[in-house]
Amino acid sequence: MKTAIITGVAGFIGSSLAEKLLKDNFKVVGIDNFTNYYSPHIKEKNIENCLKNTNFSLINQDLDSLDLSTIFENTDYIFHLSAQPGVRASWGKEFAVYVKNNISVTQKILESLKNNTTLKKFIFASSSSVYGNQSSIMNEDTSLTKPVSPYGVTKLAAENLVNLYFKNYEIPTISLRYFTVYGPRQRPDMAFSRFFRSIIKDKKLTIFGNGEQTRDFTYVDDIVDATINAATSDSVGEILNVGGGSIFSLIQIIEFMKEITEKELEINFEKEQKGDVKYTNADISKSKKLINYKPSRNIKYGLTQQYEYIKTNLNFYDD
Repeated sequence: MKTAIITGVAGFIGSSLAEKLLKDNFKVVGIDNFTNYYSPHIKEKNIENCLKNTNFSLINQDLDSLDLSTIFENTDYIFHLSAQPGVRASWGKEFAVYVKNNISVTQKILESLKNNTTLKKFIFASSSSVYGNQSSIMNEDTSLTKPVSPYGVTKLAAENLVNLYFKNYEIPTISLRYFTVYGPRQRPDMAFSRFFRSIIKDKKLTIFGNGEQTRDFTYVDDIVDATINAATSDSVGEILNVGGGSIFSLIQIIEFMKEITEKELEINFEKEQKGDVKYTNADISKSKKLINYKPSRNIKYGLTQQYEYIKTNLNFYDD
């Protein structure tokens, strides 16, 4: 049986990835310390199905406190998804938390793998935030990486560490730059989750900026597919974009939400937030070629799935 370790397993993407791997007959060890960035109850809900599976086990500890060399022995795949998330929260005194969780922990993991001879692939979850503001499509090889938030800086630093350990110690790595992931279990602080909860409760929606900013929105199941494809592919040492091809402004997203919820919506526009980019658009030609990545879920399907999930689980959110 193939074995996998997922750090950040109780998060939005981590729990979705774990469920898919279990369905694919992997043995999965999840690591998560249930930080309080958002409610641990939401994370517990995320992995309740995994905990029912005999091929899943959970290590509820901080990665920094573990003997990683022992834990990673005889593991086929490591998916490093744990991180301190959030662009807007990464300024000021909180930056130290981002440095620890996004950079230092990544370096500790990589150090523990230097003499590992069984690992087939180490997948690092990076972010489109490493690009910062770009005026054109974002390409892994030609676009500059100039993050505009401390969060983006820490993800780029971790990505550089991954590359260094590949080149110097031949750890079989791939870094995936995820573009604005949405769908069921999306973190409560992210826009779609906030919007849908406001709609359900007949509250005004809050948009930071004028709503014309665009994103390459990527449905979580497409992210999971790309992540597994990267792990089982022959490619190593690569940095790959994972976008969804659904490029819309927030105003356009609101129109889709009106159709899905059949409600008229009021919007409260607030000042643009520091660190928010104006535009993302992923060139995924490299991912298509190297890991056979083919995003297939359109925006209306994805939004509908997320809306239904939030309606069903509204009691888990602390609004």
